Formats: sequence, C-alpha cells, structure tokens
Amino acid sequence: MQRQQFELFISPLVLQEAAAGNRSRAQRRLEAVRGLAVLAVTPEVTALAERLMQNGPLPPKAEVDALHIGIATAHGMEYLLTWNCKHIANARMRSQIEDICRSMGYEPPVMCTPEELAEE
Repeated sequence: MQRQQFELFISPLVLQEAAAGNRSRAQRRLEAVRGLAVLAVTPEVTALAERLMQNGPLPPKAEVDALHIGIATAHGMEYLLTWNCKHIANARMRSQIEDICRSMGYEPPVMCTPEELAEE
C-alpha cells in the first residue's frame, strides 16, 4: 500500500459522501479516513468552484465536483485522487480546468484515479 508515501488530506465533502449509504459500509469508509486532516471550504475555494462552472467545462449540476477541485487546488494539494472520471479525472476537461485554476493564481493538482498514481 502506498498510503504511507503521501501526506493525506480529506475534505468535508468526502466525509459526507463516506458517511452516506449502507450503515456498516459507511462505518468502514469513515474508519479508513479517520485521523486525516480536513481541508476547509473557504471563500477562495467557493470562488474557484464558481468560476469552474461559469467559465469552464463543469455544468452547474456538478457543483460538488467543482468544490472538490476547488478545495484541492486552493489548498495547494499535489494530487486530487478520485474515481469521478466524468468531471474531475477527465482528460478532455483537464486543460480547461487547469487554465482556470492558473488564471486565478493557483497551480492545479494532478487529477487522477488511485490506479493512475500506483507505481505498478
């Protein structure tokens, strides 16, 4: 497991997602992320998310996805791991997302699936 090779963070949105659904599965998910530092949703995060929806490739219905990107970007994360390939780890949208982040003074994280980050 490569988890020990990285300093891991989580957002309040991920905590909400992890707590949803089947109770026993939710408990296992929450146990897996226990102790991780939680990144805040700040005004900068919200402004970036809004820009990604207004001037970028993300539709208004993808507000949570835009917030995930905004949180990781505004907090200077190196990677944003996700299994969401529709709006986040999407090669067609990547350059537009990165351009918007940079236009607002941020360096975007590498947005990829956990499998893409794996060494093997």
